Amino acid sequence: MTYSPKTFRGLTWHGALPAMRDRRDTPSAYLDRCLATIAAREPVVQAFAALNEASARAAAEASTRRWAAGTPISPIDGMPIGIKDLLETVDMPTQMNAAGYRGNFPKRDNAAVRALREAGAVILGKTVTAELGGSHPGPTTNPFDATRTPGGSSSGSAAAVAAGFMPAAIGTQVGGSIIRRASYCGNIALKPSQGGINRGERQATSQSTHGPHANCFEDLWAVAMEIVKRVGGDRGHAGLMGPEQTPAPVKPQRLIVMEGAGWKTLDAASLRAFDLLLDRLRAAGIQVLRRGDHKLLEHFEAGIAEAGPISNGITAWENQWGHRNLINQDPDAISPRLKQTLAGAEKMTPADYALRLSQREEGQRRHVLIAPLADAVISFASPGPAPVWAGDVPGQPLVARPTGDAVFNTPSSMLFAPVVTVPLMAVAGMPVGLQVMGQREEDARLVGIARWLHANIEAVEV
Repeated sequence: MTYSPKTFRGLTWHGALPAMRDRRDTPSAYLDRCLATIAAREPVVQAFAALNEASARAAAEASTRRWAAGTPISPIDGMPIGIKDLLETVDMPTQMNAAGYRGNFPKRDNAAVRALREAGAVILGKTVTAELGGSHPGPTTNPFDATRTPGGSSSGSAAAVAAGFMPAAIGTQVGGSIIRRASYCGNIALKPSQGGINRGERQATSQSTHGPHANCFEDLWAVAMEIVKRVGGDRGHAGLMGPEQTPAPVKPQRLIVMEGAGWKTLDAASLRAFDLLLDRLRAAGIQVLRRGDHKLLEHFEAGIAEAGPISNGITAWENQWGHRNLINQDPDAISPRLKQTLAGAEKMTPADYALRLSQREEGQRRHVLIAPLADAVISFASPGPAPVWAGDVPGQPLVARPTGDAVFNTPSSMLFAPVVTVPLMAVAGMPVGLQVMGQREEDARLVGIARWLHANIEAVEV
């Protein structure tokens, strides 16, 4: 299935709302169509860790009655949504694609899941995650080419939205698990400012965030805001702020290109696509700044040059005790790939962790310094299209980065900055997203900028 950002039209809930309001459609009928698509494509895509069709049908029927009475709870009342299988759900297991959590069924809802249910959303299933949200892949394939990865760790969430199984799904990100997956699968996605959406029980790591995948900005924003208006942000954070309606499109005047450590890894076709996109931005009257145009931009680039090691070191240190406890209970509780990560973490000292924290803080300071120079930062959301993933070969070294490289995502994660993916490129018939990054707490304005770019800049195909 060849992908074109000019012609691909993913499933949306926003597009169905007029028919819901005048009763030409119902949430129950909408869910039936989703289930039919799942039946047809799930054997190949394998996006779900669990489906709860009975509960989903009951929720859709209740929503249908509310729409018939003219009393929907919210704009997402009746919307089928998938939940990444790291987040607890009262009606489905939370097994995290890990042997150590096989059969885990805590029978309680994550804060965001509870908020979605209170808004009337239909929780359709748990989407596949890479093991414990790390890099060891699950079975999910890319909806546009089954030989390729959909990315990880929010692999099932991104793939399910791209495949038309549901209009939106919740992912999580520590390094690049929302934004890179969205890039590989042609989603629009939001990784909010750190703390912007209440993570509930998922507080173990200091860079973890929740964020929605969707096929339109209206669905993305509605899902995020319906969560936040009910459960707010993380402890110590006010939560995502902005209008209830999708932020209006905002034309940027100046944009900064972020290169980071990933620039040298890009293939020629992806670079050509990006250069063509920059030409179209300039033709629209937008000034594009590169790292050589201002000393502060070089200063910023130097501050994010080690974003991968910084983010990976912090996260590995913070996760090590939970992973060690799993192994102590069962030596086969985690994969050899995760055991390698744990071995590295257990060689770190508190001083090593403190150094990584100070490097993160310095990167954040340098990001703030470039705020007056432009409206936002742009870059690749992934280093080209999704790579082919054929699996590890027994007896051979483990494949490095089987779900793709997070090199373009770790900067925003360590900066605690909001990011939106915009599906504006295709390389060899596969999606490659543009990421738009803003300053902390500017999520709504950033969505407005991303929305303008999506509506006014012609997509590039090479």
